[in-house]
Amino acid sequence: MTTSDSPKNFSPRNLVDKVRSGRLATTFVVLGALSIGVLAGSVLTGRVSGKEGQKIDSSDARPLTIPNPVTLSNGFSQIAKQIGPAVVNINTESLPKQSVVTRRPRRGAQPQTPDEGQGGGNQGDMQDFFNRFFGGQGGQGGGDGDDDASGGTRRALGSGFIVDPRGYIITNNHVVDKADKIYVKLADDPDGGPGDQGRPARVIGVDKDTDIAVIKIETNEPLPTVKLGNSDGAQVGDWVLAIGSPFGLSHTVSAGIVSAKNRSIDEPSANGVAANQFQKFIQTDAAINPGNSGGPLVDMNGTVVGMNTAIYTQSMGSQGVGFAMPSNIIVSVYNMLIGPDHKVVRGSIGIQFQAAPSSAVNRVYGSKTGGVIVGSVVPGGGAAKAGLQPDDVIISADGRTIKDGDDLVADISVRRVGTSVKIGYLRAGKPGTANVIIGDRSKTYSDLGANTEDENASPAEADAAQGKIGITVGPVPSAMASKLGLKNGGVLVGSVRTGSFADEINLLKGTVITKINHKPVNDEAAFRSIVAGLKPGDDVVFVIRDARIQGGGNSYVGGTLP
Repeated sequence: MTTSDSPKNFSPRNLVDKVRSGRLATTFVVLGALSIGVLAGSVLTGRVSGKEGQKIDSSDARPLTIPNPVTLSNGFSQIAKQIGPAVVNINTESLPKQSVVTRRPRRGAQPQTPDEGQGGGNQGDMQDFFNRFFGGQGGQGGGDGDDDASGGTRRALGSGFIVDPRGYIITNNHVVDKADKIYVKLADDPDGGPGDQGRPARVIGVDKDTDIAVIKIETNEPLPTVKLGNSDGAQVGDWVLAIGSPFGLSHTVSAGIVSAKNRSIDEPSANGVAANQFQKFIQTDAAINPGNSGGPLVDMNGTVVGMNTAIYTQSMGSQGVGFAMPSNIIVSVYNMLIGPDHKVVRGSIGIQFQAAPSSAVNRVYGSKTGGVIVGSVVPGGGAAKAGLQPDDVIISADGRTIKDGDDLVADISVRRVGTSVKIGYLRAGKPGTANVIIGDRSKTYSDLGANTEDENASPAEADAAQGKIGITVGPVPSAMASKLGLKNGGVLVGSVRTGSFADEINLLKGTVITKINHKPVNDEAAFRSIVAGLKPGDDVVFVIRDARIQGGGNSYVGGTLP
């Protein structure tokens, strides 16, 4: 049947045409079938309607009952009940602050890292990371912050936990940083509506290096508290719970495991040096989202082993990689922040070192057991007074082997100012010891200022080492030599060929080479003589000085010559 045979196209004229064409019988068959269908539908509908009006017997159906509550075998719920009352919701208000753009270091720069983590880092970059993903100040918390109708006050959310029944609360510094007003809501505080922000709180002390803050609310009765555990006992694979207020949803509990320990997440500089040595985190896949910042990470014993601080995300939400500050660090910082000075004091021996030297640098300048190559010695500091020098390799502290820079920092920073430590070191391969007095890190490095690049240098364009190393060198301008305190000369890198050996090891234009493989480079002639003796497969390490690096001092770049 063609389209024109469809009933919707039926008309008297069509009927006449079909009669003429001899297809009348077919047409009547179609019409008859449609009529029968309509009648059958009407009959069936009538029968259904009739049954709806009839009374149906359901006396044999049994009513459902709600069983008695059953406590399940896992302990998540009990831990949540135990810890939950001591977890608080933190709301902050602040006036708009003018944002500060921090200049990033150029690619391949070699920042010096003091033994206490001062310098060589960019706290602003990490702060932006926290603000964007954790409800930091300025309402940048991934939906946690907002403006009022006037566009003035800005609000942000975070979490915290009570550690003292008198109202002392631990949270992240970035949750309360630069806030004009801080409010805390307890688990049992009634919801008073949009205008009820909670109880006013004040800051007791903060430590930006670890992003830890202590705040306090007034109370007339003891408050519930958490129990701090020993984070050293947390093992990869252990179950943990994250508790907080993600997206403002207070007392949300998520579960996961410890997926890594001693994780550094600071945004690195161009050469991979971490911005802050004191932020070593527990990594977890427990769901952490904006607003969780400052909340506790709890183990299956119901003790707090960390404070949720940061996440790695590309979607403004949890992707299974969260970071918590270990409880052992929290306890140490907290005890100093509640002290009379309300600040953290860290020990220092007064040196700077390169945090992540290459393997070639370690083979040429380091020791087989690790250690720390001294890049520079702070004038007047404990190391300088004890006779330590640049290029010395620190291998022990009070007889304990020092593995690397992080190990040295962890050892020295917790020592009390004014005490002494016996430093074991290698100088030109020969062992020695020095008794170093521990100083205050903040005072030791307070006079170190950032230097700027000398743009007026005019090195020679041609150099015999260009083919082998890939650089041209020239004399060091007197102004730069004076600024860097160079006494034995050196050569200034004028250009670096793309793809060359120098380019691969990040030897930059504008740096001053003072030594190659322990041999002094006093001038261009000495430089060319040393380079001429290098062969493919040799480890080559340049001792350099860079006027752009805070505090100056030696840095080490190197690799294996192809």
